[in-house]
Amino acid sequence: MLVSEFDYELPQELIAQHPVPQRSESRLLRLDARTGALQDLTFTDLPQLVSEEDVLVLNDTRVIKARLAGRKASGGRIELFVERLLGPRAALALIRASHPPATGSELLIEDVSVKILGREGELYKVGFSEDVDRVLERLGAVPLPPYIRHTPLAQDAERYQTVYAKAPGAVAAPTAGLHFDQAMLKEIERKGARLATLTLHVGFGTFQPVRAEEVEGHRMHSERYSIPASTLQAIEGKRVLAVGTTSLRALESHALNKAGETDLFIYPGFQFRVVKRLLTNFHLPKSTLLMLVCAFAGRESIFRAYAHAIAARYRFFSYGDAMLIER
Repeated sequence: MLVSEFDYELPQELIAQHPVPQRSESRLLRLDARTGALQDLTFTDLPQLVSEEDVLVLNDTRVIKARLAGRKASGGRIELFVERLLGPRAALALIRASHPPATGSELLIEDVSVKILGREGELYKVGFSEDVDRVLERLGAVPLPPYIRHTPLAQDAERYQTVYAKAPGAVAAPTAGLHFDQAMLKEIERKGARLATLTLHVGFGTFQPVRAEEVEGHRMHSERYSIPASTLQAIEGKRVLAVGTTSLRALESHALNKAGETDLFIYPGFQFRVVKRLLTNFHLPKSTLLMLVCAFAGRESIFRAYAHAIAARYRFFSYGDAMLIER
């Protein structure tokens, strides 16, 4: 299977640069993959599409201010992107610099010293002179995706975060959840549907392009997840609506091997065991997430839906509109 089979042309002006004024004002494209039917809705219609047989599974990860600007001791500028906390003062990070820093060298983030302890693949293991979470809160910036071209604003600190975010650790938002406000969550529960949570900390791999020519040649970056026993009990015998691809990957990973880390790569041919409905945003061309939704609904159905969305001027990617996919 070629990666080029998952390409499409998207007008640049459809890439949402800012969120809509109110979270639930987004549009919602409904795709019934059983019939191929498409329906143009608004996100406020979602409560009418759920019932007592549904459990919505939300990813309650919280985005950390993972992007840090600094310099080498020699003066050269660097950007440090914290991918995972390893302890109070240790982390794995991506480092962008004119020359890769050597093990044992020192970086400076304003008044904070960061020592290079070693490498783990593309990532550096680094030690901070202060607690990492405090450094990020004081000096870090919201890690907006590269296709959002403005520098992070005060609005982004709130809106690039779900209203139910609880567990710090993600470097990207589970964006399907950005459409929910508290009133919407309460309305869904009034309709009889249940809400359940899990935690998957979205890693830097969500921004990484697929560099292989063949889909099967790509390897996913590992991400941590946990699913409470209460959530596993809640979904038993119910119709599971995964809010976002991260929730789906955690649920399907647990069904396969019950580990707390996943590098599961879902592409056409994958056999789904848990999730029946998926709420998601529109995804980048040739991305692993586009391959995932093609596996869920069928490539032909997804590409027809995307062509419709482009013609109807839906807003794409993280701050864009939503899609409800029925298998």
